[in-house]
Amino acid sequence: MIEFTARRLNRILEQCRNRRILVLGDVMLDRYLWGQVSRISPEAPVPIISISDEDIRFGGAANVANNIIGLGGAPVLLGTVGDDQWGETFRRMLEERNLPSHGLICDPSRPTTLKTRIIGNNQHIARVDYEEAHPIDPAVQKQIMAFLQEQIDQVDGIILQDYNKGVLTPELVSSVIALARQHEKIVTVDPKFDNFFSFKGVTLFKPNKKETAEALAMRLVSEEDIRRAGALLLKRLEAQAVLITLGAQGMALFERDGQASFVKTYTRQVADVSGAGDTVIAVVTLMLAAGAEMREAVALANFAAGVVCEEVGAVPIEQEQLRSAVLARQ
Repeated sequence: MIEFTARRLNRILEQCRNRRILVLGDVMLDRYLWGQVSRISPEAPVPIISISDEDIRFGGAANVANNIIGLGGAPVLLGTVGDDQWGETFRRMLEERNLPSHGLICDPSRPTTLKTRIIGNNQHIARVDYEEAHPIDPAVQKQIMAFLQEQIDQVDGIILQDYNKGVLTPELVSSVIALARQHEKIVTVDPKFDNFFSFKGVTLFKPNKKETAEALAMRLVSEEDIRRAGALLLKRLEAQAVLITLGAQGMALFERDGQASFVKTYTRQVADVSGAGDTVIAVVTLMLAAGAEMREAVALANFAAGVVCEEVGAVPIEQEQLRSAVLARQ
């Protein structure tokens, strides 16, 4: 495990300040309805929940951006929203955080992705999704590339956050990576199954264990299996590094020089794992942009994921939470 002195940790975190990270991908809103289960419905064997509170949070690529804010960075969010009330809500939420909303491109052919989670007696009862997952039109892709070309010289890194909702098409991904490499920018990827092998030549590729097993059509049971999977991904994707998140087992980092590092998870009591992957990709990218070495960035992301898993719902990591978690284990 990487050991951090207080001085080294403080230097990295200070360097996070105002680092601009462009987050491109499937943006969405997470809506939480909190309440108490009062009785079982006479109409069907389902609980009746008396809603007492409502909370709307950034989700998907927007949750990645929210984690960057919590760590002192400056995210630039790039994605699509619908011509609907939730798209307006999205823009208003960005403006309330003094973040630019001009990277939200309106696509009338699809709604703003909204995921509503119903929680009764502090337990997740149901989730209702409102979305369309068809690929975005070529005209919308051109708008995204035009925005990126305007911003490329002003950002320190790019995160490609894929949820298979149609924004990150293979054509767009190829164009984005080519532009980023031309300008020597950090590019990190949080993939999903559909476009898994489209992200070639990036700085860091971060799938989870299940995604890796499905994409490679192999079982990942032993450490040897995971090592073989990491080597295969490095070769096929021509990436500088591959980080496979393993849930309760931690993470496995594979680097181009042949080194492999296994990092044990840091979590005291798991409450909810939703959003942990968003936290990992946000922390790794921001820390790399702040001058951290790859293994330092991964170690810090591991601590951050452990912290957010102790909260219910997708919540961002705050810089002081991360600092306290790291120093408590040194």
